[in-house]
Amino acid sequence: MHIVQVMANNSSVPYFRWFAEESKKHPGIKLSFVALCKEKPLMLEEMKKIGCDCYWIPFDAEKRKTGMIRTFFKMYSLFKKIKPDVVHTHLFDDSLPGLAAAKLAGVKVRVITKQDTTFHWHYKPAFVRFDRLNNRMATHIHAVADENKKFILEKENAPEEKVFLVRNGFPYDSTTASDERTINTIKDQYGLHGRFVIGTVARLIEWKGHGYIVEAAEQLVKKYPNIKFIFAGTGNASYGEELAAKIKAKGLKEHVVLAGWLERGAMPSFYKCLDLYLHPAVNEPFGFAISEAMMNGVPVAATRTGSNDLVTDKQEGFILKEKNVQDIVDTIGHCIEHPDQLGLVATRGQAHAKQHLDFINMWNGHIELYTKALKK
Repeated sequence: MHIVQVMANNSSVPYFRWFAEESKKHPGIKLSFVALCKEKPLMLEEMKKIGCDCYWIPFDAEKRKTGMIRTFFKMYSLFKKIKPDVVHTHLFDDSLPGLAAAKLAGVKVRVITKQDTTFHWHYKPAFVRFDRLNNRMATHIHAVADENKKFILEKENAPEEKVFLVRNGFPYDSTTASDERTINTIKDQYGLHGRFVIGTVARLIEWKGHGYIVEAAEQLVKKYPNIKFIFAGTGNASYGEELAAKIKAKGLKEHVVLAGWLERGAMPSFYKCLDLYLHPAVNEPFGFAISEAMMNGVPVAATRTGSNDLVTDKQEGFILKEKNVQDIVDTIGHCIEHPDQLGLVATRGQAHAKQHLDFINMWNGHIELYTKALKK
């Protein structure tokens, strides 16, 4: 079984590496990767070292329309040449040209993971028709959580027989591989020693909810001057500039840090620097960092995104209301003033993540989906 995984606009996709490593344990499975990026991503070299075929197709998201047209023809030629059994896309920018190319090339199984569904619904409604087009071109639609599946069925009107639920997962050992030296380096660099540290890991785009955190911080620092917020991640440059200006205008530069990109290997240590992980995203399909934080024993306060759709409020985590600054303020205040409960939530959350969000469950779910689809 030859599976081609396609991803746009990401220089590093950890679960692609995990898939590549796991595939080597299964002789009947061949895994190839296609990256659509402006510059050749380093992750392709990682995949090659593992033994997977990798392809880079230059794609500039700032020139989306012409880029997708060029990408479509290049992927069509590639698929005709390598003749995969399965093409699996993940985001809108790779799905629209990728699924069309795979269909025209005669690829039997075409899977789309709805990692960024809801974005167009909230911010670019005119593009929802293209989300629905992707659903029609796909033979199978991969929902990553219950809320995600519900949205696909109710808002995108996808046929129920096409939609399959397989939760994303993480390998526990590598996800929690922190070290004291890196922890101290991060604390020194960003002035986190002796602070109540609240962190978030997310691309700098509007739907991740950074703006709500800044609004909440303005209120919180007056009552809790010892707290510090740290945002890890890069993304939309203009949105990042807007956030930085907002932080400065509110006099929060000593309390809110834009840390930018952190190396993947440093992430477990970053989580260990946090007293609370905060993720107020709006209708996000999954939220990988939520699960990573939970696996690292960090208590999580997040909106009901896919990765915590099985969480009970105030048991394995704290569930936030969407677009609600006051709820963020109240929840953080509660966490600061009830440290014993915060510790219990962290312990329960870690156990929950290990049980429900293990990478092997994700791998098995994908392979079962492909296998059944190819037998039809």
